[in-house]
Amino acid sequence: MSFSLDIKNEVTRLDSSREELISELSAIVRNSAVISDRVTIYIENNVVARRIFKLFKNVYDITPIVTVRKKYFNNGYSYILIVKSRVKEILEDLSIVKDSEYLDIPLEYIISDDDLVRAYLRGLFLVTGSINDPKTSRYHLEFLVDKLDYAKFISKILNDMDLNSRIITREKKYMIYIKEAEKISDFLRIIKAYNGVMYYEDIRIYRDHKNMTNRLNNCEQANMDKIFFTANNQLKDIDKLREYDMMDLIDDKLMIVIEYREKYPEASLSELSSVMERDGIKITKSGLNHRFRKIREMVENIDNKDN
Repeated sequence: MSFSLDIKNEVTRLDSSREELISELSAIVRNSAVISDRVTIYIENNVVARRIFKLFKNVYDITPIVTVRKKYFNNGYSYILIVKSRVKEILEDLSIVKDSEYLDIPLEYIISDDDLVRAYLRGLFLVTGSINDPKTSRYHLEFLVDKLDYAKFISKILNDMDLNSRIITREKKYMIYIKEAEKISDFLRIIKAYNGVMYYEDIRIYRDHKNMTNRLNNCEQANMDKIFFTANNQLKDIDKLREYDMMDLIDDKLMIVIEYREKYPEASLSELSSVMERDGIKITKSGLNHRFRKIREMVENIDNKDN
């Protein structure tokens, strides 16, 4: 079972008031029904089909006609629910139609308080929503709707809740999507998918911790490579001075850092400074760096003479 279906299965088991059920059904019918003298709803999974059946039964005391069709390409089933009675009354009650005119967005009473907004978003998610499992490579939540004005309406609802949704066009439809992991988790909390929230947060925290550990390890490796490269070049410079019999020309301050570098060939400048201070020689990392630059200049002079 996919993570999206897990979430849908969870929210279909919630207890709700009649007003909340109407808001949920409003989103479902608007986004999945073909409307004529009847309401025909096409659904791809039985969890949502059962929920819609119960909504009509509980809210309007109507039993939809249900047809189950086998899919030949994936051995699954599709579900068709048909409501033939009280169609005009139901559509007006769900704020799909008013005075025989189709409404692009529902009237205010459908989402007049926080609980009704939550219910509306649950219905929307049931029929148009999908969410990536947090174990996959990217975080993603989306809704696919037919009209731009409606997409903007949904996006505004989400953004009023600080969910940072955006809209793009996809194959003549409009996708409202959220990419941030924390915002997706907030959405699940809003629609009361609390088991989904716990699973999502557990995986997200694990992934974030793993990514942070990898970044720290990469950073540590990069620092070690830099230390090795710097120390190795300093040792090469010292060998060059010996090769050209220039050690006698080096003053005591440079000679002491040469001795410690050769004694501790893998130490960073900070570590070298600490060791020297422990031995009673006070010199900072900056001071060491300055002395090694002087040695480098002596080697560069040798190279220039050779050229």
